[in-house]
Amino acid sequence: MTYIDQSVKIQTYNLILGGKLKMKATGMIRSLDQLGRIVIPIELRRVLDIEIGDGLEFYSDDDSIVLKKYEPACIFCDNARDIRQYKGKNICGECYDLLKEKL
Repeated sequence: MTYIDQSVKIQTYNLILGGKLKMKATGMIRSLDQLGRIVIPIELRRVLDIEIGDGLEFYSDDDSIVLKKYEPACIFCDNARDIRQYKGKNICGECYDLLKEKL
C-alpha cells in the first residue's frame, strides 16, 4: 500500500512481466465517455504532480496505452532541468552555455 499523504491512500499492485517491474495497477477503473475522454483520478494526479493544463504524452505498448506527464527536455542531452528556448528548440542551461562558448 502506498500512502500519498495522511488523508489519501492508493493501494498498488506490482505487475511483473518478463521478470521486470513494468507498471503498478491501482485498482481504479474509469469509463470512456461518448467523446472518448477519461477522468484521471485526483489521487494519481497528486502523486504524479499533474495539474490542470499540463500536457500528457501518449505511448502504446502492445495492447496498452501509457500516459506520461510531458516534460520538455534538452534536444542535445535529454536533461529536463533549466530548459530554455533557443530558436524554437528546448536546450538546457548547460548545453546553452556550451553553445555560447563555441559561437
